[in-house]
Amino acid sequence: MTTANHTNQHVLVINCGSSSLKYQLLNADHTTEALASGLIERIGQAQSTLTHRHGSHKRRIEQAIPDHAAALDAMQAAFVETATPLSETNLVAVAHRVVHGGEKFVAPVLVTDEVEKTIASLIPLAPLHNPANLQGIRTARNIFDNLPQVAVFDTAFHSTMPEHARTYAVPRQWREQYGVRRYGFHGTSHSYVSREAARILGRDVADCNVIVAHLGNGASISAVQGGRCIDTSMGMTPLEGLIMGTRCGDIDPALIFYLHRQTGASFEELDQTLNQKSGMAALAGESDMRAVEAAADHGDADSQMALEAYAYRIRKYIGAYTAALGRVDAVVFTAGIGENSPGVRARVLDGLSGLGIEIDQEANHTPGTTVISTAVSSTKVLVIATNEESEIAQQAVALVRHMPDAD
Repeated sequence: MTTANHTNQHVLVINCGSSSLKYQLLNADHTTEALASGLIERIGQAQSTLTHRHGSHKRRIEQAIPDHAAALDAMQAAFVETATPLSETNLVAVAHRVVHGGEKFVAPVLVTDEVEKTIASLIPLAPLHNPANLQGIRTARNIFDNLPQVAVFDTAFHSTMPEHARTYAVPRQWREQYGVRRYGFHGTSHSYVSREAARILGRDVADCNVIVAHLGNGASISAVQGGRCIDTSMGMTPLEGLIMGTRCGDIDPALIFYLHRQTGASFEELDQTLNQKSGMAALAGESDMRAVEAAADHGDADSQMALEAYAYRIRKYIGAYTAALGRVDAVVFTAGIGENSPGVRARVLDGLSGLGIEIDQEANHTPGTTVISTAVSSTKVLVIATNEESEIAQQAVALVRHMPDAD
């Protein structure tokens, strides 16, 4: 494959969930430039929905989409209907988000049959995510059989954690035979945002220490030193760490065995409860932060306490990661809640003046403001929109263009 002429080359980024498929078509040389994007929801249900955006145009289609193969066919049809068939976009690669790379994958890889088998072997580490990611890869390899397929892993950015940070104090057999350790997730977001933070601060990435708080329905926080992750809140699975929309975050592991004995609930039932019925949903009765904040504003005591618990957990991690980094140049908020909730940001940062953090309330409440700390704040506070698709595309293009035959 020859890629020397980079004019108007593109990369297609695919992110498959169990019943959804997100996609973006991005410029291979300027990966923040999306030519088109889309979301297919309720795959496998009686009525699925495809929302396709091309420039300022938006199309919404409702039709039966029984599986991911049909979803990719519907995606291609949407491109044709908007006069941008994928066959005419000069694609250089199809890039796939894969949630768990285990210890096998610490960088993007070109997908082969062997890579597929290895991703499949990691399903026990991410049973809710890796099967869908793998299904998307297999389907795309059949449809785009003449293009390189690149897998980019959520866990890869966190592979730089030192051994003492990633190791659990459990028996050696568990660690060596079963891969029990901290892996971390949301890696593409943490990578993109930490690099953007250095650019905004006017510092070299290698000389910039940041704490990144990726706050969405799923949430994680990381300590990034000189462009390398040295610690992160999610662990072997995405359940550990911060309080999330439906996930509990940090708990005493003995709680599981206690409830198994007391209630007779199976471990599968407890697993489902901790992942899908806990977090803000359990504390406030709502997993959507907007609904929780609205209820708190109207005096709901459960919602008010839930917000305090949510913010307190993040604040504790900021303190811990400040100690781990030694010097913090910026605390960065990103993802849906981090980017859009000034109330959550204010609650998290309240009382952190001892760490050199002073928030500018007016800037914090002004949409689109990047720097929300005061001029005297020794640690800057930034709000940066994440762009995981851009990061995935950039990593995929870099890999493809360094292939031996890419000359």
